[in-house]
Amino acid sequence: MAKTTKNKKIDNNKKRTAISVFLGFLCVCGLTVCVVASYVLFNSISFVSGDLAIDLDEYKEKQNQTSFIYAYNEDGSLEEIARLHGEENRVWVDLDDISPHMVNAFISVEDTRFKEHHGVDWRRTIGVIVKPSNIGQGGSTITQQLIKNLTNQNETTTVRKFKEILTALNLEKNYDKDEIIEAYLNTLYLGSGCYGVETASEKYFGKEVSELNAAECAVIASITKKPTKNNPLLNPENNRERQLHCLKEMWKNGMLTDEEYQEACDYKLIFTNSDEYVPDEDSKIVVEEDKVINSFYVDYVIQCVRDDLMEAYGYSKQQAINEIYYGGLKIYAAVDLDVQNALEDVYVNRKGFPELYSEDEGIPVQSAMTIMDYNGRVVAIVGQAGEKTENRGLNRAANSYRQPGSTIKPIACYAPAIDMNLITFSTTVKDYAIAVNGQLWPHNVDQTLGSNKMSTVQYALQQSHNTVPARIINYELGIENSFTYLRDAFKLSKLDEKEDRQLAPLATGALHNGTTTVEMAAAYATFGNGGMYYEPYSYYKVTNSKGDEIILSNEEPVGHRAISEETSDIMCELLQTVDTSYYGTGSNVRRFQIIAKTGTTTNNTNRWFCAGTPYYVTAIWFGFDIPERLDVDVNPCGKIFISVFDKVHKDLPDKKFPKSSGTVQKTYCQATGLLAGPNCVTGVGWYKINSLPATCTACTPFTTPEGDVVDQIIGGIVDNILG
Repeated sequence: MAKTTKNKKIDNNKKRTAISVFLGFLCVCGLTVCVVASYVLFNSISFVSGDLAIDLDEYKEKQNQTSFIYAYNEDGSLEEIARLHGEENRVWVDLDDISPHMVNAFISVEDTRFKEHHGVDWRRTIGVIVKPSNIGQGGSTITQQLIKNLTNQNETTTVRKFKEILTALNLEKNYDKDEIIEAYLNTLYLGSGCYGVETASEKYFGKEVSELNAAECAVIASITKKPTKNNPLLNPENNRERQLHCLKEMWKNGMLTDEEYQEACDYKLIFTNSDEYVPDEDSKIVVEEDKVINSFYVDYVIQCVRDDLMEAYGYSKQQAINEIYYGGLKIYAAVDLDVQNALEDVYVNRKGFPELYSEDEGIPVQSAMTIMDYNGRVVAIVGQAGEKTENRGLNRAANSYRQPGSTIKPIACYAPAIDMNLITFSTTVKDYAIAVNGQLWPHNVDQTLGSNKMSTVQYALQQSHNTVPARIINYELGIENSFTYLRDAFKLSKLDEKEDRQLAPLATGALHNGTTTVEMAAAYATFGNGGMYYEPYSYYKVTNSKGDEIILSNEEPVGHRAISEETSDIMCELLQTVDTSYYGTGSNVRRFQIIAKTGTTTNNTNRWFCAGTPYYVTAIWFGFDIPERLDVDVNPCGKIFISVFDKVHKDLPDKKFPKSSGTVQKTYCQATGLLAGPNCVTGVGWYKINSLPATCTACTPFTTPEGDVVDQIIGGIVDNILG
């Protein structure tokens, strides 16, 4: 009996302990929740009551400020090359100049309690959370929609929604309802490229917004939810259904009398695309002039400034675009107008282009080209062949990422291996495939597994062998080192950390995401400037409208060392051994040294050419937008290079690539790749003074080098032509 009582006491103690632990846990959780809630509440109140989150006055002020892009011409004076006053059709009008029916129409269909709440309609918000189908208008108020319009942040996340709510509360603490509805009506998208009710009124009715009646205002208010589906010019039936709903809501809310409601429903709408539409002779509305089509260089400048504003100031993409088009900026482009004109002449007129069309759609073949100097300045860029017909369309030079084929080899294999003193100009490597996953790989351009003979690095690069770089990366350099050079030294931006850390993409250019002509030109610039990598730039500086405040600047470009000066020297010499004679005579450009490397991807779907003179470096891509086999023999990019660079180099003074003091020219043995002995068949190469090969002692008067070297050199020319 005593034992039973003792056991009960133990059980009771255990229960009390468990209850105490549980209660303690609840207290800790409750305390944590209270602390977190207090912190969030304190910061929320501080944000709502603090400084302006969004400055509506600034948006209004910048709504119609034209930005300018300037360039320096050949005599060093500034020349205006573009005015940016909005790709979007928008005009800001004061609330007093907006029909009162317009305000009522939008309040009726978007936010019936707009004049009552303080930025957030909690009834609607909670209703949407509990059961979205109960609320026809959704949870966002006009104030919240205005925030979306200004920031272009529409992702459906809890964090964004919470921030939007706080911003709405902040906005309504700093602005009255009239200021908020005015900003809303001037910034919302209303289809057909129209932003704001004034441009929509002009687009759909050919009238100023102050002249619109209730029926017409309801038409415009009915566009917002689905601007294309409810566009009155494109889908009048859909708009009519929404318009009648809007008018009914206005009537229910007491904004229209019975008579006004019926009159608005019966009103005959005449749109600008109607046969009955007759423009008012006294109208102040001016017919839009034909849109100026800017060059690809201007498009590229806009893209670069946009991205830099986002990085420097934390802007959203839409905020950055607004700043560019309406901020009154002065942008000083880095374009060389003569080079850009020469490039456009070849590309617009497809000079030297083969007559190739896609099999499926009959679309002509495409190409893109970037030209840079050796300090990162993009002097010219073209993103398509043929006439440019739109602004800020696809720029294949900067934004189309393609596999670079064999043009990857100098930056993924040869330069890194020379930089690490693993190979030299003349190191010999067996020209034969290796076992990869149980199969011999890769094939050379002649579709063989290689000659099974020793090949010098110079000869392998010249002939674009796949086998030799595959062996160098696999047995000497290592995949990790090769990948690191591409990512960190040569700055290829879309390398896949998993897929591209493999032999195939590194040795043959089969990159998972590919690269662009801008990136490849910047990488190859390191072979002509002593080994420095410079971030490509398209403008010198951006200032405010008065020109007295620098907002962005590239006036003093700072490079980083990608490879040593000695490696740069050797790569420059190696790339000069690539034969370009069959791409054209080009008497102007052939006065200069030319570095070059061709590239062809699997199934011959992309052709590349990376090349340079002591003045400029370039990368060229050629192919179809939807990859398709290219039925060409000679690499078309080489012909494009000669066509463009021959124009560019006319009348330029003599100039040579820089040479460091750390390299020396030597003769080498073509059989062993070592420095030549007295009995060797020799070639001439460049070497690091502090890392010279040994002297060959294998050749005697009674021996011949392994393989027929002369036959190799002559026989390889055909392979090189194929690219």
